[in-house]
Amino acid sequence: MSTLPDGTFALSDNAARQLANATKTAPQLASISPRWLTHLLQWVPVEAGIYRVNQVKDPQNIKVTCTSKKTENQLPRTFVEYEEKPREYFLNAVSTVLDVHTRISDLYSSPHDQIKEQLRLTIETIKENQESELINNPDYGLFSQVADEQRIFPLNGAPTPDDLDELLTKVWKEPAFFLAHPLAIAAFGREATRRGTPPPTISLFGSQFITWRGVPLVASDKIPVAGGKSSILLLRVGDRRQGVVGLFQPGLPGEQSPGLSVRFMGINDHAIASYLISLYCSLAVLTPDALAVLEDVEVNKYHDYSALDTYK
Repeated sequence: MSTLPDGTFALSDNAARQLANATKTAPQLASISPRWLTHLLQWVPVEAGIYRVNQVKDPQNIKVTCTSKKTENQLPRTFVEYEEKPREYFLNAVSTVLDVHTRISDLYSSPHDQIKEQLRLTIETIKENQESELINNPDYGLFSQVADEQRIFPLNGAPTPDDLDELLTKVWKEPAFFLAHPLAIAAFGREATRRGTPPPTISLFGSQFITWRGVPLVASDKIPVAGGKSSILLLRVGDRRQGVVGLFQPGLPGEQSPGLSVRFMGINDHAIASYLISLYCSLAVLTPDALAVLEDVEVNKYHDYSALDTYK
């Protein structure tokens, strides 16, 4: 009951809530991200769990010549030699066991199915971990596979158009996209705008991305930021382009999507139903020039846009 200004009484909001229905949302998980990297990679099935990347050894030793009809030069003799110990990639599993009490699923599954929602939220968390591993895993992650000659540093700390141009010289054969933390992308946008070259945007998957030289800057919060510094990766993707490819295991028992398996493990004597959720994946860089990184870029540099400080 609540008292109105004229001294009369009326049913209060708190009391009325006891008889009112409420529209209930499905559980919202704030850690879910778009995971653009997994969308933009080509995914290659790995039947036996091992992916071997065969490389040509010393390609400069493959001899050819251009002949002229005026002369009859002796043709060179050659062959293509292969690396004797090519790298092999093994699929890794991101896994967990989900436990749901059967009493909960029996009594509280309206309007939202408890088991379905528990599985959905757990799978989303596993996929978030997958993207982090694709970037940061010390064995097969992107950062661990950048060749020494493909690592560069910014000229003045903050990422500038000059720095991204330099990065493009490292992956100049059909670059697909830059990959950076949102803070690093914002830092580049500030530097480009300050120089009078605000980066244009394009639409991918229904979202807007800024670009540089026509190459989109794709955001991922899985790129580390430490001490006000981060890195910007540049990738070429696809097996036909000898780029970066994702690896997955096809034909899994309980397969829900490529590489993702959900298996019911049974109900124990405490009435707990258990589900094994596993996501098998890895990532391969087919040639060293398919991946480069701009390291130690400052993401916290701002400018005073007063008339005296405007870049000219």
